[in-house]
Amino acid sequence: MDFNIDPRIKHNIGQKGYATPTPIQDKAIPHILLGRDIVGIANTGTGKTGAFLIPLLDKVVKNRKERILIMIPTRELALQIDEEYRGFSHGSGLLSACVVGGANINPQIRRLRDDPYFVIGTPGRIKDLIERRVLDLSKFRTVVLDEADRMLDMGFIHDMRKILSLVSRERQTLFFSATLSRDIEKLIGDFLKDPVRISVKTGDTAKTVEQDVVRLQGKNKIDVLHDLLTQPEFSRVLVFGRTKHGVEKLAKHLTQRGFKAESIHGNKNQSRRQRALALFKDAHVQVLVATDVAARGIDVEDVSHVINYDIPTTYEDYVHRIGRTGRAGKRGKALTFIE
Repeated sequence: MDFNIDPRIKHNIGQKGYATPTPIQDKAIPHILLGRDIVGIANTGTGKTGAFLIPLLDKVVKNRKERILIMIPTRELALQIDEEYRGFSHGSGLLSACVVGGANINPQIRRLRDDPYFVIGTPGRIKDLIERRVLDLSKFRTVVLDEADRMLDMGFIHDMRKILSLVSRERQTLFFSATLSRDIEKLIGDFLKDPVRISVKTGDTAKTVEQDVVRLQGKNKIDVLHDLLTQPEFSRVLVFGRTKHGVEKLAKHLTQRGFKAESIHGNKNQSRRQRALALFKDAHVQVLVATDVAARGIDVEDVSHVINYDIPTTYEDYVHRIGRTGRAGKRGKALTFIE
């Protein structure tokens, strides 16, 4: 990455294996380094977390008075961003605090007393901490709103407005959303100063994968899967489930119904996972049932179908899943089960 940023941050970026910036990073980082407000239209999985964390970390390294507030809709996303932050800031001693609902507030209050440089959290918990007088936003001169459209959908609009009104008016505001609606345009108009607009909305999914949904309409899910798997073109099928337990159970059910099926998930040791994968690769097994984590990095030629038996939690997971078919220029098919 050729941006003009602190060498230690560059070193950490290299350690994480990021050699070339993604399009959103390429377009956003130079403007953020110049202190401009940004409206970034981007899907999850486009590298947008790096697009704001890298330049903001540089901002703090160059001026230790800076404090950064990052607001996101869900606890999972907050934890993910905090983890990514730790990777980028490794060895810098620059503390972050992750403040989310559904977790004990006391450790979060203690963490805020240490005056962290980055506060990453969900609107409800941020508002709670402001009301308890443990979070003073007047010191913050940078705000990131990530997945703003989801925050609106979840009913956080009043909290977002309240929180933004408490941050210094002399601030830099970075706004990321997958879509633009009238409400979002209004927020942008009210709280951002002459923002640079960047859009990297792409069909992030492979052109060689035909995507479709299967509507269950009250039918038994496993029966619907059974009927699909008996069709001759379903020759090598990767089925995704949400939980380790669910994946294990589904593979057992399919075996009982006479299909050659195996499973891979986190509760299986490495050698058993390798064995299941080898059987699938060598076409001794028709169906491999997997969790998202276990399937990362699966590279099997000629997967005819990917079936999302359980809907993926994020768009990024969806892209990863369906990318396991239609490889090397061949065509593949992805089906998602919906109620």
